[in-house]
Amino acid sequence: MSNAYISPYLNFDGNAREAMEFYRTVFGGELELMRYDALDMGAELPPEQGEKIMHGSLESESGPTLMGADVPPEGEYRRGSAVTVALTGDDAGKLRGWWEKLAKDGTVTVPMERQPWGDEFGACTDAFGIDWMVNISTS
Repeated sequence: MSNAYISPYLNFDGNAREAMEFYRTVFGGELELMRYDALDMGAELPPEQGEKIMHGSLESESGPTLMGADVPPEGEYRRGSAVTVALTGDDAGKLRGWWEKLAKDGTVTVPMERQPWGDEFGACTDAFGIDWMVNISTS
């Protein structure tokens, strides 16, 4: 049997290393980062681009993989508007812990509280401009 996985891919404006290292403190796991200057891209990179992250992958201890990179020089950065990451499940302790860390230096758009559908739910934008939804199943 084959498997397919959905992994959010986050774009950053020069701070991918800092963001991905932060997410490792939230979710734990194995972080791999590849800089633009680590590969022969066939073209001369601007000096400030070489140290940026071309690809980052965080294989969390819980299973999901979070990927991200700095936008390449020819790309356009759109802060946080391109993705919302949903964290769901019934492990209330783990999900609340993630919520607290993500919301700490960010902006809470929906406070974490019981919702009409019966679950606890909250939404926030973290300090890096990424939107998050956390749903804790109660049934």
